[in-house]
Amino acid sequence: MNKKVVIIIVAAEFLILLSVILIKVFAHGSFGNASLVIGTENASANEVQSFVTEPETIPKEYVIEDVSVLSQVELKAGCETYACTMLLQTLGFDIDEFTFADEYLEIKDVYYGEDGNRYGPDMNSAHAGDVYTGWGVYAPAMAKFMNRYLDTQKTDLRAYPLEGVALKTLCEDYIVNDIPVMVWATTYMDEPYVKDTWTVDYVDENAKFEIGDSFSWMMNEHCLVLIGYDEENYYFADSCAGDISVFEKDLCTERYEQLGTQAIVVK
Repeated sequence: MNKKVVIIIVAAEFLILLSVILIKVFAHGSFGNASLVIGTENASANEVQSFVTEPETIPKEYVIEDVSVLSQVELKAGCETYACTMLLQTLGFDIDEFTFADEYLEIKDVYYGEDGNRYGPDMNSAHAGDVYTGWGVYAPAMAKFMNRYLDTQKTDLRAYPLEGVALKTLCEDYIVNDIPVMVWATTYMDEPYVKDTWTVDYVDENAKFEIGDSFSWMMNEHCLVLIGYDEENYYFADSCAGDISVFEKDLCTERYEQLGTQAIVVK
């Protein structure tokens, strides 16, 4: 065998050996004392820590302390007024349910017209009927009325209506930071159903209906103040109970969704 052939064979064997070594190097992510990180699965513990941010720990249970609780004795249709008053009092404001109802709510009647049809407001725009015998109000309008009150106080706090935010998220974002949240669900988490329907005759900038649309009010509609949770339940300041009410999470979520996943936070 001539010398040139021998050189070619030796060179080929060297290249094959070098290829095997390189494959092992990249497969194990190391070469001598040097470290090559190819995906976090091959990184050391310290290297993984530099690439992965630990998630923020949320307590398994948390309940806001020293919460104001009022009994819904006189304002039979004023659960939203009681809820906002409890929330505002918990945040340190000096306001009662009667003052709020008299000075800050915007009431629009529900009535029968000359044509025999019933008329009333979009509840996203105004309180339907009075707080003694009426129907109620939804988050966008209630936040507007709460801001009327906050405008009279020396505060930068504002009421913000929320929609589509899960109860779990409300707990993670607000409750653990001692910020109570008004939520719409039902009385004692009973099943809601359509009780009254009217033709919309009043809307404002918060309206979700138009003049002439049909609006339906849900029986058992109720507003509570979410103040806590544990692994199985949510906790509420509840004017109907005149106490702290505790309800199972899945049931609360269902009722909350049936009433439009609407809430108000003051921050």
